[in-house]
Amino acid sequence: MILAVTAAVSLAAAGCQKYEKIELAGEGWESALDGQSSDRQDKEAQREEEQMTMPVSQVSANQTDRTKETAPSMEERSEIVYVNASSLNIRTEPGSDSQIIGRAGRGSELKRTGYSQSWSRVEYQGQVCYAASQYLTTSQPSVQTVGGGSSEGTAAGSAGSVDAGVQNGSAEEIRLNPEWKYAGYSKINSGVARLYVSEAAARKGKVVCVNAGHGTSGGSSVKTQCHPDGTPKVTGGTTGAGATSAVAVSGGMQFADGTAEAKVTLAMAKVLKDKLLARGYNVLMIREGDDVQLDNIARTVIANNRADCHIALHWDSTTSDKGAFYMSVPETASYRSMEPVASHWQEHHKLGDSLLTGLKGAGVKIFSSGKMAMDLTQTSYSTVPSIDIELGDKASNHSAAVLEQLGNGLADGVDLFFGN
Repeated sequence: MILAVTAAVSLAAAGCQKYEKIELAGEGWESALDGQSSDRQDKEAQREEEQMTMPVSQVSANQTDRTKETAPSMEERSEIVYVNASSLNIRTEPGSDSQIIGRAGRGSELKRTGYSQSWSRVEYQGQVCYAASQYLTTSQPSVQTVGGGSSEGTAAGSAGSVDAGVQNGSAEEIRLNPEWKYAGYSKINSGVARLYVSEAAARKGKVVCVNAGHGTSGGSSVKTQCHPDGTPKVTGGTTGAGATSAVAVSGGMQFADGTAEAKVTLAMAKVLKDKLLARGYNVLMIREGDDVQLDNIARTVIANNRADCHIALHWDSTTSDKGAFYMSVPETASYRSMEPVASHWQEHHKLGDSLLTGLKGAGVKIFSSGKMAMDLTQTSYSTVPSIDIELGDKASNHSAAVLEQLGNGLADGVDLFFGN
């Protein structure tokens, strides 16, 4: 029998406070968990309040695990929005340490009066409150019912509201938010990434985006703009220098034994995911199957908004077994002065150098200086430390043992980058 989820929205005794900007360390963001049973709600909420906060980039490694967010500067809005999550926490202040005074279910209608990428100011039961912007939409979503059906309307979820990520082996689905900066340049964006939260004893409070290169069916037949400002590429690559549009996602090469590069990058991503989770990092997996409908811009923008760094995994198309290297930012003045490259290219290089050091320490062969200048779509749109790392080429061994070695080296490099 199909039963509609119709739990009432709860309101705590304490009301929401008026917005007041405070100077605290770091700005965070909040997400919601689609709960599976009401029995888990208290446990999940307790874990969230006692253990977890999801930060954004540039949060100091010396900060405590419970990072407080700076009240964001908000655009004034006056619009009706709907909750697009099974159960979304409504808070007294724009921060994941602030008091939860209610939980609104999928389809719940709210009036939004202020907006930032992380938080929205909303009117909730006659009070000024805050909710995660990621889970509010101007289009009314379908309300899912138990058993797989759906109905239209408003419902309040009561099971498993957590806004600091997902635990216990499940994953939060992350979609491209069309309001995120540069999202409008994406052409293929119906797929989802997945965010995993570490349950290790020593959690790092950092999100690493692991991007298994390639693996988007039809991506090679679609073109996207090379640079946000429309200027042409300054180096060659899959798309030649001088082009203003590039393949949305290339199909990748084949190894000497006939294995598709996309298969190996996916296997590598899964190895790295497990190692990072074990070390206390949260992991944003861009691709976990043979096909994800996210082009290079969509992948980059999702990483920009939901991770502290972005590592794209690839193997080169040469046949000399030359070793690992990363794609560095070209020294062309016009490219390095273009935003967001101008503000972030040094961070990209720091990440790349850290990964190379980790790989070298794990006994991985390094090609030449360890870097090759390349004008990439990923680099052109990245606002967090971001690197395309080439872990070998067509002739390289890609056995399970080698992937394990590479995974150890990459994880060591991530530790080095974040000062752990």
